[in-house]
Amino acid sequence: MSSLPKPEVILTHESDLDGLVAGVLLQRLAKKLFGADVRLEAYHYHSWRQREPREAAAWVTDMSFEARLDKPNWLIVDHHATELVPRYARLVHDVQKSAGLLAYELCRNEGLGSPELDRLVHLNNVSDLFLDADPQFVLANDYANLVKVYSFWNLHALIGGELERLLDHPLLKVMEVKRQLEDPLGLEWSRRNVVEVAPDIGFVDTVVGNNNIIVHQLLEQKATPYHVLLTLFRRPNGLIIASLRSRNGEAIKVAEKLQGGGHANASGATLPKSIRTIDDAVEYLRTVLNPPKPVAINTLENLFSAAEKK
Repeated sequence: MSSLPKPEVILTHESDLDGLVAGVLLQRLAKKLFGADVRLEAYHYHSWRQREPREAAAWVTDMSFEARLDKPNWLIVDHHATELVPRYARLVHDVQKSAGLLAYELCRNEGLGSPELDRLVHLNNVSDLFLDADPQFVLANDYANLVKVYSFWNLHALIGGELERLLDHPLLKVMEVKRQLEDPLGLEWSRRNVVEVAPDIGFVDTVVGNNNIIVHQLLEQKATPYHVLLTLFRRPNGLIIASLRSRNGEAIKVAEKLQGGGHANASGATLPKSIRTIDDAVEYLRTVLNPPKPVAINTLENLFSAAEKK
């Protein structure tokens, strides 16, 4: 571990708990190894793709390994599928583990483990990989929902950057009540409000409840004819985010068409800034996800053949 480069910055995913856990843990690791408080930056997929990897040394987590990140003195700690083999960067990669767990394993190698972090990292791993067979799956999603509801940096500020303060946080009571009251209402309403945006892709309108749980239940119950379901939500800055879910690996393929990314069955994308309303977003998705039908061209042979039949 002492061979790791000292990073100028740590870069992580802003959209979920996994990015928060992994980013803060790598900050701790950098502090332990180098005695430095390294700056943490967080990005959504769209803004991340536009950011120049300008630093001479950086650590990146919970973002897919790309050719532009294959640079000397860059460390990538990630779990998204990739076929790229690093030539210069150091890649810590396992699709069976969350980025938070991978970062925590690096921390434990340096004596930075604790029972509190063991529990939090496990809950994060369950929610991020959507391990619905785990007995703590429901609670894990309450933790993950904290970032969805309160946003990355607000939650980071609330806990003062101390991950352990998330454990049994009072706001989890809010998540529990929201789940118990809102999710059943939201599921029944959304079940009646699914519209097609493309063959095999449905848009699930939502009013209340945890969107991810609602969509998961719709897929599990096969309540719609679509294999990929997406939800849309608008951030305070006006950007509209598409969240895609599936059960057979199709979600990531759709996300990539939208310049997004993620996991095989749980992906997301930020829509262009020009898209300002949910209705506009649905029409935009229909345009992008429905390729134009090929125009039939009459060849000379066909024209002569038609003339002869007359």
